[in-house]
Parts: sequence; C-alpha cells; structure tokens
Amino acid sequence: MTTTVTNRIDRLFADRSRKRFIPFITVGDPTPEAAFHLVRAMVDAGADIIELGVPYSDPLADGPTIQRASQRALQHGVSIADALQLVSRLRESGVEAGIVLFSYFNPVLQYGIERFFADLAAHGADGVVIPDLPIEENGPAVAAAKQNGLHVISLVAPTSDTRIKTIGEQATGFLYCVSSLGVTGARAELREDLADFLQRVKASTTAPTAVGFGISTPEQVRAVASHTDGVIVGSAIVQEIEKHQDQLKDPAHMPEAVEKIKTFVQQLVSALQ
Repeated sequence: MTTTVTNRIDRLFADRSRKRFIPFITVGDPTPEAAFHLVRAMVDAGADIIELGVPYSDPLADGPTIQRASQRALQHGVSIADALQLVSRLRESGVEAGIVLFSYFNPVLQYGIERFFADLAAHGADGVVIPDLPIEENGPAVAAAKQNGLHVISLVAPTSDTRIKTIGEQATGFLYCVSSLGVTGARAELREDLADFLQRVKASTTAPTAVGFGISTPEQVRAVASHTDGVIVGSAIVQEIEKHQDQLKDPAHMPEAVEKIKTFVQQLVSALQ
C-alpha cells in the first residue's frame, strides 16, 4: 500500500488560505508528446493539481470542445494505459504537482477496478474523478482507492439538492463542485446563485472544495476564488490547445505553441493570487 499519494493532495490543501489552480487536459491531445510538454508547462505556470482526461467515445458530461479533444486523442489510440504511462513520465521528469485522472466508469470497469487503482498508485497518480459513477454505487471503487492510498473525487452539482449533505460527508481529497448545469464548456457568465450553492456545499463537508465547469477567464477565476479552495479550468484551456494544434503537432513549432498556452494558464493562475 502507498501512502504518499493521499499525502500529496492533502498537503496541497492543508493551507486553506492559498487557493489552488487545477487545469484539465485530455491525454494525447493533440498528440501524446505535445500533451506531456503541455502538462509540464502548466505546472511551471503555477498549476497545483493536473486533471488528466482519459479520452472516451461517449463523453456524456463533456461539451463540444472536450469531445473534439477526445476525438483527436482517440485517433492516436490513447487509452487508460497511455494515461498511466503519462503519469509515470511526468513523475520521472520531476513533476511534483498533484495528478488526478478524469475517466468515465466504463473504461475503468473494463480495465478492472482493483487493477486500475493499483496501477494508478504504482504510476504515481493521486486519485480519479469518475463523473458518471454516483456515490450510491461507488463502494467498490472507493474501497480499492483507499486500499492504495488514493482519492475518488466526488462531484456535487446545484441539482444535487438533498444529496449535497450525503456527498459532502463522503468526500475525500477535494469535492468537485459543478458550477453550471449541463455539460462542460466555457461560459460567458456564471450562475447568479453560485455563491449560495458553494456555501451549502462547504457547510456539508470538511473536505476542500474546488469549482469547475464553465470557468474560462481570469475574471471568473477571481469571482469564485473567495468561495472555494480551488478552481478548475478545462474547456478554455482545451480551446487554446485546439487553436494551436497544428503548431503543437509540428516538433519545430511545438515549443512556441506550448509557451503561448503556458502564458494563458499563467493569466488564470495570477487571478488566484
């Protein structure tokens, strides 16, 4: 059993006065090599925890931007095994940031629940977000995660309503608060009742909270930061990757494109300071 995994996320959130930044990237987008360099650049830009999306052919919670990223990655045949190898490579390259996978349950089930969490720990990850696995059915996954010193990160949405207390009581690592209804995607405005929702979530749990879904600008990062312990940005970053995908696929131009995305992430991180 490993214990360093849990300690890494818990250590990051130990100081609640410091807000944590959590960017999302799809493994293998636009190529496996580019994704590796992009993650390293995001860590250099100040990311505290990296969320690595495992590409999936039927991503129910993802909007068009991340769906396209999954399609680009699936063209390279990227799977859970590739995601695990990326984690190992990042650790071997000196990345100390927290790393969580974002995967739908079917690939985990096909891989084998106990094998998945054992391999996740062995490769140096800290946990996993499984958006389509409700807490009423997550017992085997939580047990396997705990056995390996990992976190299964729970999601809570404004529509969770009476389940907020139950979800909050079970949360470990951090509680992923969904800021908007529907699928992922950059949005021009945040929900008017977001602060009230986050207040209810915080009252339900001792775990740190992090807000994601729809947060896409430094102004939005700044707006939610006072209500949470961490901010998650996905689609806005993936849009930047998509915008520069041709450069990222070209070894000669990849460094320049990576630097542009690093600058974009730095602007988001700076809004937390």
